[in-house]
Amino acid sequence: VAASVRDLAVELLEVQAKRQTIHGIAYGQDSTWQAEFEQSFPYQDTPDQTTAGEQIKTDMQEAAAMDRLLCGDVGYGKTELAMRAAFKAVEHGKQVAILVPTTVLCVQHGRTFTERFADFPISIEVLNRFKTTKQARDIIARTKAGKVDILIGTHRLLSRDVGFKDLGLLIIDEEQRFGVEHKEKLKMLRVNVDVLTMTATPIPRTLHMSLLGLRDISSLATPPLDRRSIVTAVTAYNQELIRKAIISELN
Repeated sequence: VAASVRDLAVELLEVQAKRQTIHGIAYGQDSTWQAEFEQSFPYQDTPDQTTAGEQIKTDMQEAAAMDRLLCGDVGYGKTELAMRAAFKAVEHGKQVAILVPTTVLCVQHGRTFTERFADFPISIEVLNRFKTTKQARDIIARTKAGKVDILIGTHRLLSRDVGFKDLGLLIIDEEQRFGVEHKEKLKMLRVNVDVLTMTATPIPRTLHMSLLGLRDISSLATPPLDRRSIVTAVTAYNQELIRKAIISELN
């Protein structure tokens, strides 16, 4: 146990030391396009969203690389803030990588981002196991050439053949669901880029780092106006109940 604690401490010190010595990108103030993008959001921001959004932008506009944890329940507006950060990065000529733990979430984010950015000339691609070898090869080639602005993917993004021409922002969704091997690769990727981590349930280590000041944290505690409450039920296996739940979601 003592050896594990010592190794963890050394690892944290090394990563933090590298991040402190490497200058970030220091993005400029919001442009007219940025304002237009944010104003096109069809809902009213919650007070927490406004505060968190300002904190993220402040981080991105500073010389030091951002390492912020965005914590909030499902449906509290984390993804919208991530999209605004991504827009800011892309507008300044940088690429964005969005890392998600599952293929389902990858597809979901792909649809959400594509719809949200539909009115803006931003290239978005999804990389997951549903892509054929040829499709994946083409996406990777265009990403390396800088022709893909936002790349959304599962742990496939951590493969050796995947590279970026000018990566500026890494967004990690539900970091706690990645395995040890994936997290090891993440350490190498996150050293010299801005990092925004989103989660509803931070693991003790991540939360502890935030409380110690090793990572900044923004909390979304205010639910959006008219948001429906989440109903959680624990029951015995029931196919009819599952069928009704799926139909309810589809409708």
